Amino acid sequence: MEHAHGDMETVIPKGAETAKDPVCGMTVAMGAKTRHADFQNKTYHFCSEKCETKFNADPWFYATGRAAGRKKAAPADVQYTCPMHPEIIRDAPGPCPICGMALEPVMPTDEPSHELTDFTRRMWISAVAAVPLIVLTMGELVGLPVRDWIGHQIASYVEFVLATPIVLWAALPFFKRGWDSLINRSPNMWTLISLGVAAAYLYSIVATFLPGIFPEVYRMGQGVGTYFEAAVVIIALVFVGQVLELRARERTGDAIRALLDLAPKTARRILPDGSEYDAPLENVMEGDRLRVRPGDAVPVDGTVIEGRSSLDEGMLTGESMPVEKGPGDAVTGATINKNGSLVIEASKVGADTVLAQIVAMVSNARRSRAPIQGMADRVAAVFVPTVVGVAILAFVLWMIFGPDPALVFAIAAAVSVLIIACPCALGLATPISITTAAGRGAQAGVLIKDAEALERMAGVDTLIVDKTGTLTMGKPKLTDTIVLSDVTEADILSLAAALERGSEHPLAEAIVEGAEAHGAIRQEATDFEAVTGKGVRGKVGGRAVALGNSAMMKDMDLDTADADAKADTLRTDGKTAMFVAVDGTLAGIVAVADPIKESTAQAIKELHAQGLRVIMATGDNERTAQAVAGKLGIDEVRAGVLPEDKKTLIDQLRKDGHKIAMAGDGVNDAPALAAADVGIAMGTGADVAMESAGITLLGGDLMGIVRARKLAHATLRNIKQNLFFAFAYNALGIPIAAGLLYPVTGLLLSPMIAAAAMSLSSVSVIANALRLRRVKL
Repeated sequence: MEHAHGDMETVIPKGAETAKDPVCGMTVAMGAKTRHADFQNKTYHFCSEKCETKFNADPWFYATGRAAGRKKAAPADVQYTCPMHPEIIRDAPGPCPICGMALEPVMPTDEPSHELTDFTRRMWISAVAAVPLIVLTMGELVGLPVRDWIGHQIASYVEFVLATPIVLWAALPFFKRGWDSLINRSPNMWTLISLGVAAAYLYSIVATFLPGIFPEVYRMGQGVGTYFEAAVVIIALVFVGQVLELRARERTGDAIRALLDLAPKTARRILPDGSEYDAPLENVMEGDRLRVRPGDAVPVDGTVIEGRSSLDEGMLTGESMPVEKGPGDAVTGATINKNGSLVIEASKVGADTVLAQIVAMVSNARRSRAPIQGMADRVAAVFVPTVVGVAILAFVLWMIFGPDPALVFAIAAAVSVLIIACPCALGLATPISITTAAGRGAQAGVLIKDAEALERMAGVDTLIVDKTGTLTMGKPKLTDTIVLSDVTEADILSLAAALERGSEHPLAEAIVEGAEAHGAIRQEATDFEAVTGKGVRGKVGGRAVALGNSAMMKDMDLDTADADAKADTLRTDGKTAMFVAVDGTLAGIVAVADPIKESTAQAIKELHAQGLRVIMATGDNERTAQAVAGKLGIDEVRAGVLPEDKKTLIDQLRKDGHKIAMAGDGVNDAPALAAADVGIAMGTGADVAMESAGITLLGGDLMGIVRARKLAHATLRNIKQNLFFAFAYNALGIPIAAGLLYPVTGLLLSPMIAAAAMSLSSVSVIANALRLRRVKL
């Protein structure tokens, strides 16, 4: 009977006494050497030291068999993708089949880069070989004429011995990628490097071992000049550039790693008997009761069931003000508990938590392509063949018009063109900026779903916002109680609350909570009836009570002429006013308002400063909507609109030539969010993975839009800078490498200098993109 455990297979002897490993579920044979542990008067046996260690870290979890229902935070198998071609997904590291760039993990990990380790070793070996080669060829410039001391031919043999292992071993990844580029019919930077190094090396071999085939004019003193040192120094410098690039690319994943590090490694689980212990975070399951002590990070998403405290949610939302939490309130994993002790019930764990979804969204954004990248892709498609053509042309022109020895000059010019023109910087220009921007946005509570949304956000000129939950808190509160008869304010609130307890209207909860806050006596209603579009009525303590609008009062033959004036005053302030009638008499008015978020006015001011027109589209009535718009300085109001009307509005504005961003709570606004050029989902938790929105704001207010807009502008500016650097570098570098300045200045670019310039161009693009990590939002 055989049992597999990972890559290990164990055979259980026939008739042996067996036990089930509580960690992995494998059947193991019990014996004197079998690993085991005791818990609650029972002995458990394990197949390996790994399972034993896991059990000892959380024995209750495994002993109760809860491990079978555990949700993992991420898939166990790491996948790899190309930063320049995100459509390439592989199960193992290696080069991209299109551009040859090293694939990197889809989800950044703390594991060291295999290619960085390998390339660093090859770089140092190449550098060590390059030093004596440079001394042999250029030593006399610094008073070390080694070539004269040992003779040109012996020096050439020594150069061959030093260069050959570097070209045939160290540079093997370059040649393999160059060959793959030809097989895949996708010429890239490795095509050019391979051609350049191979040309210099093969020419040098012929010059060393068959010097007689060259005309006398090519003999420099004792023999024909070689390019062994150029080939090796080019290889070493390309490795330097690759190592610097790989290290910089690792830093673009720092934001995701920082997000992953926000979650604590353990959670304090409370057992049914009241005892507590620290359990590994991956073992926490939905329904677990957890204690969050002062200063601790909340381990998973959940609901407070005991205690009160304030939580710092700044690391997820970008907001600095702590948020008060008490029984019934939702808490988000990775937020920091400031002072009090809380007991929470886990509701979302593993991949379902807000933090896990944020990480997934940022990771997806890193792999998406911005429309502006299309220009770079189109250029790159014809770039390599063009460069090869320029190199051949330079070779031919130098052979025809160059001074003696023309072949030497021709090879130097052709190799320099091939090396300096590598399009790596061009390909990196856009994805490296998007990657960095996605991470920076996540740190500020701005989640970018894809690169296209970020690029479009920079071009938006009109912002459409919903009122409830976007401009306002989305939680109406009781603001006013006006007495119109001999019934007391406390009675009005008590009666109104009794009716509203049976109502499902959004404003009902505000009246009930307001009545309780004012200490009104709790009463129950009977004969409850909801009158559509007008209000509610019933009996409370034997009294006939009605709560509703003026239409309901008129149905009861009550005169509201005087009361309407007071109600209109309340409505002008953006409040919703409702009449209360008791036993056929108009008794009072209760008013409810959805408070405007503190940051809304400042956000709209900043959005106006950025040149955006702000339109409020709401289902609320005209008077209330205008009151809110007046306070905030909103440009235009569309009141009483349905969700489909918002989509129609967007379509009309787009026909007029506007670029539209739509911000909403992501529920009723889903059609409009999908229709806009950029959909922006407002809110936390449940809205974080909105499929219809390109951008999600964890803070849930308009300041997040201000941040998103700043980030979009900074990113697009950064991409354009990178593309300019890459285009300008090649536009200047190729003619100089071909020898355009030689007739005027006598300057001919060395292949070694070309290799250094090529490496520095990629590093400069990455360094410029990394500046986005410090952009102020």
